[in-house]
Order: sequence, then C-alpha cells, then structure tokens
Amino acid sequence: MPDQNADGSIDAVLLDVDGTLVDSTYLHALAWMRAFAAHDLIPQWWQVHRAIGMGGDRLVGELLGDDVEESLGDTLRDEWEEAYRGLLPDVRPLPGAADLVRGLLDAGYRVALASSGKSEFTDAALESMGLSRNDFAAVTTSDDADSSKPAPDILSVALDEAGGGKAVVVGDTVWDVASAHRLPAECVAVRSGGFAEGELRDAGAVLVVEHVGELVDRGWRP
Repeated sequence: MPDQNADGSIDAVLLDVDGTLVDSTYLHALAWMRAFAAHDLIPQWWQVHRAIGMGGDRLVGELLGDDVEESLGDTLRDEWEEAYRGLLPDVRPLPGAADLVRGLLDAGYRVALASSGKSEFTDAALESMGLSRNDFAAVTTSDDADSSKPAPDILSVALDEAGGGKAVVVGDTVWDVASAHRLPAECVAVRSGGFAEGELRDAGAVLVVEHVGELVDRGWRP
C-alpha cells in the first residue's frame, strides 16, 4: 500500500453499515415508529425513513422537536433499541457486502466500519455477513463518539483507530455525505438506503451506485 504521508493517496475506506452493508434501514424506521407510537407520537413514515442514518441522539429532536427530546428522548431511544433488537433476525446483508470488504482488504486498504448505530447492532450486522470485528482495522459506532452523523466524529475516530492517513467514505444517506465532507473526505454513495441519486449527488457524493454489489462488479477501488 502506498504511504499516504508520502504521496497523498487514499489508504483507508470507511464503511457505513445500515443501508450500506445490511438491509436494515426500514427495520430501524419500524423500530422508531413503534417507540413513538407507545407515546402517541405519530410522525409520518417518510419523515422517519429520511432521518435514519443520523444518530439517535439527533433523530428525536429532528423529527419531533426539542421539547420531546428533552422530556422523552432517552426513553424513546431505549424503546427503539428494544424494538430493533427484536427485529435483528430480519436483518440481511445487501448484495456484495462481504465481497466488497474482502476485496478492499485483499487490495491492502485499511477498512473500518463507521456506524451511527449501537455497538451490539453493528456486531449483529457483521454476523449476518459472515464477518467479525477481527476482519477490520477498526469498528466504530455511536458508542465511540460524542456526536453522531452528520458530525464527523465517528469517521474521525474510525480513521484514527485504523491508522489511516487519507480515507474515502462509503454510505447511503445525505448524512454520510455531510459527515464525510466535514472529515474531510470524498464519499461514494449507494441508493440502498432509499435516497435518490440526485439527492446524494447534490449533497456532494462523487459517485452514486445502486448498492455495494455494483462497486464489486465494477472492480471499484478508491
């Protein structure tokens, strides 16, 4: 692998998890809706879907306002966790997810996970792909950073722990693109989280594909 300090080349790939490597975006939306409904809070489904990818520390206030965040935020996050935990058997890897990881590792890149989700849910996603934490240079989640996406904290921790110098980010939401730019790094976006190509490009993604399997088929390398 080229020395990033010597020639400025990319030596690390930071991968989002939900909606990027595993097909879990709508399961997260369902879990949040169940938590909200228990308190007679009924945002529209499309609003919840579009907030998936930012951290739970931001999502409640974003959807329901600061008053609800202040009075019920922690309770809603606990209930979302419980609801999503019950949906874990339905989490499936997206096409080509494990192949992308293995291909990047074989090519010599430092590959790290950088997820706004909880650590236990990231471990479950890895298990669904037939991978483990030992396959990665670093695995970071919302448990490892003060602020979640679109802040760059999770990405920054992932890059530092991976020992990388310059990274590219692969994610599925405008929140991933925003956090990449604040790192700063370029972002390759996939549509498997439900965002439109135009939205992802407008947010600043340098490449947009349907899912990570398309990157594998293209033989993509940073």
